Amino acid sequence: MLPDIYLDNSATTPVLPEVAEAVDRVLREFPGNPSSLHAKGLEAERLLRRAREETARLVGVKPEEVIFTSGGTEANNLAIRGIAHRRRRQGRHLITTAIEHASVLNTFRELEEDGFRVTYLKVSTGGLVEPGEVIRAVGDDTTLVSVMHVNNETGSLQPIAEIGRLLAPYQPQVAFHVDAVQSAGKLDLFPHRWGVDLLTLSAHKIHGPKGVGALVVREGVRLEPLFAGGDQERGLRPGTENVPGIVGLGEAARLVRGMAPEARVRWPRLQQLFLAELSRGADYVVNGPGPGSEPGVPYILNLSFPGVRGEVLVHMLEEQGIYVSTGSACHSRRPEPSHVLVALGLPRRRWESAIRVSFSFLTTEGEVAMAAALLARTVEEYRRMM
Repeated sequence: MLPDIYLDNSATTPVLPEVAEAVDRVLREFPGNPSSLHAKGLEAERLLRRAREETARLVGVKPEEVIFTSGGTEANNLAIRGIAHRRRRQGRHLITTAIEHASVLNTFRELEEDGFRVTYLKVSTGGLVEPGEVIRAVGDDTTLVSVMHVNNETGSLQPIAEIGRLLAPYQPQVAFHVDAVQSAGKLDLFPHRWGVDLLTLSAHKIHGPKGVGALVVREGVRLEPLFAGGDQERGLRPGTENVPGIVGLGEAARLVRGMAPEARVRWPRLQQLFLAELSRGADYVVNGPGPGSEPGVPYILNLSFPGVRGEVLVHMLEEQGIYVSTGSACHSRRPEPSHVLVALGLPRRRWESAIRVSFSFLTTEGEVAMAAALLARTVEEYRRMM
């Protein structure tokens, strides 16, 4: 019987049973619209309030600063477009990095077509942006800086606190947005202390349901909404709220807050175990930050195996019950190279042979050891066939 080892948690995570039960209960027992004034509506509104409080606790902000969205992509769009259009009379210069998620980069590219000017900051070979470069790019017409916290492909950990400290003299004219989809719930976040105005998170990266996320909007920061409609979510996200999904996000936020302390101790051990087992049978190179090098998180590993095509390796592993990916789920089905690995300056042979392995709160040492051993054996089998 094949194992069933899921190591593609940067793409999405399995839903926790308690979360699934909470979502199902809302679907079955709470039909009300939160905007309705009758008892059913008030029940739904109480569920939203509780979920908002749990989500706020997860990232250390006030509940009223949490705006629920359909996911990380919408939250990123709302943050970037919302600031750009709201402040277009103040300036049309925006700053981001070359390794952002597609929902960020493609939004900026569309804004360029609308007459905005965007600076795409380069990163080091480890995938880090230099805080000084961010500040040097700021001009009189700059209105937004957007830098992700943890990169979804390599796990590089950006110096958000230092960037925020250097940006402080330019605020409030320059808003600071952070895509924290890959770090919320996993790392301690201090958006207010770091000078972050806008923070993105997503439920399905923390064992919640797909199709729901949130944008933290710091008190006093004003955005142009993406849609016209009612006054739900402070008028920033009109439309009847997805109550079951939002409850799922709140429940996932509550649960992972309790699971995080143990996971933060376990993840480095899992990383070390995986690489040690892999080293027994296969040659590999770590892309981006590796253990003991530039700052990175221990729950995302990007590896290259010279002479092996990444997508072939992914399918060979799948046949053995091991699930990994070649990179971001947003472009893994397309033949183009990873823009992240290209931005790191890696040669073609590196990004063609790259795979991503990512752990969750549920990943065990036994799974990691077995997956690494099977990966090493599969790499050697591939090389013998070539």
